[in-house]
Parts: sequence; C-alpha cells; structure tokens
Amino acid sequence: MYPKARGRFETPRGRVVSSNLNQVLHGAPDWCISIIASKLHLAWIAAVCGKLKSDFRYSVALGWNTFPVPVFTESQRDALSQSARTILKTRYQHHPATIAELYDPEKMPEDLRAAHRANDELLESMYIGRPFKTDTERLEHLFKLYAAKVKKLKKEAA
Repeated sequence: MYPKARGRFETPRGRVVSSNLNQVLHGAPDWCISIIASKLHLAWIAAVCGKLKSDFRYSVALGWNTFPVPVFTESQRDALSQSARTILKTRYQHHPATIAELYDPEKMPEDLRAAHRANDELLESMYIGRPFKTDTERLEHLFKLYAAKVKKLKKEAA
C-alpha cells in the first residue's frame, strides 16, 4: 500500500480507507503470522471472540492475548517463520488477487491451500505431536492449556 494524505491509502485496485477494526502487530516476529494463519488460532477466535453477522470480530484482548502459545524452541520458531513466509510468498504469486479472492473456499489456489495445510501440520505437531483431527479436539487442548496457565498465574499472584 502506498501512503496518501489523511490516513488514506491507494492500492493497485483503488483507494482504501482504514477503519478502527484493523489489528496490527508492530515489529512482531514472522512466526506470529504462522499462528494467526492457522486453523488452531481460527478455532480459538471462533470460540472466544464472537461474530457480527457471519464475520469474526477479532479482539486482541480475547483472541491474541489469551491464545495459549507454548514456549517454542529457536528451531521451532525458525520453522514457523519459514512457514509464514511461504504463505506470504504464495499469496504474492497470485497478485493482484485480493484476500477475499484468494480465500474464497471454492476458488482458493491449490498452492495457497497446500501452504496453509503444511503450516497447520507444522504448528499442530508442536502442540500435540500430530495434526488435530477436529476443531473440537483443537479447542479441548487449547482450553486445557489456557486453564493451566490461569491456574499458574493465580498461584504466582497468591
């Protein structure tokens, strides 16, 4: 995007005016993209953030700050960062397609679908050693991790 006056941006497809619904992670490491782009995180935000119509209402306080992230090793963070870059490069290869066009379930490019599948398998293997079978299994595991973290924080505060 190319900066324009008064907070407006111009893209190859025209002008875009940003709203207060945008979320930004300034200076975040690449591996965070791997998490945000995962089925694991999507299942979490679907459960804890809510929707307006059929659109998720992402909340940093609920969706990002509460998401249980294990302590990754340096090699795991590197692998997740590479996976995130693969997703972004694959998106770029389909320029000038919009995000809406790229993620249309019936028209999603197969290479982008494969990049996301590989990302999910990589991340989920770091959580339980294999891909999860269902969103229910994902959420059960995430809520157990969340409950353990809350218990630990309460114990530390006492």
